[in-house]
Amino acid sequence: MRYASLLSVTAMLLAGCNPVQVTTTVAPDAHLANVRTFRVLNVPPRRAGISALPNDPMLDNSITNRALRDHLSNAFVARGYVLDATNPDFTVAYYTSRHGELDVSAWDYGYPGRWGGWRARPGMVEVRSFTEGTIIVDVVNAATHELIWRGRGVSEVSDDPELYAQDLERAVKEIVKRFPAR
Repeated sequence: MRYASLLSVTAMLLAGCNPVQVTTTVAPDAHLANVRTFRVLNVPPRRAGISALPNDPMLDNSITNRALRDHLSNAFVARGYVLDATNPDFTVAYYTSRHGELDVSAWDYGYPGRWGGWRARPGMVEVRSFTEGTIIVDVVNAATHELIWRGRGVSEVSDDPELYAQDLERAVKEIVKRFPAR
């Protein structure tokens, strides 16, 4: 009994030891102090010719995707923003990959060129593939469809569905925590 309790505590501690490495980028003309309301976008269809990966968390009907949408909504509400499905100040696009690579050019949320008018910023020119255990959160100006903020979190993820759900929620919280509070 004592040994099982020790294993359980050790497993919980190890689950929390995988730090989420977060990086963010803000557009020079973002004006984030002026935004209040948001909407999390539905996953659009894949671009023609790009097939889904096995266990793809970006599949719109997956349990993982629905949980991820909820985590994003909850995280932005916790930062003081209000969910508005009809007339938001900004929309939230997201990408995630558990295994393999994720090329963000495979998805078309409708904002031009992914970078709008600020293509020349260092590190923002090329479209790169992101490695497994990655979540990318894009904040897009709802009126202009310009990308105004990007957060990226990378972490090891578990193959256990319950721990994986916890990993996702923790990563989303860590990313959105870097978005200015309202």
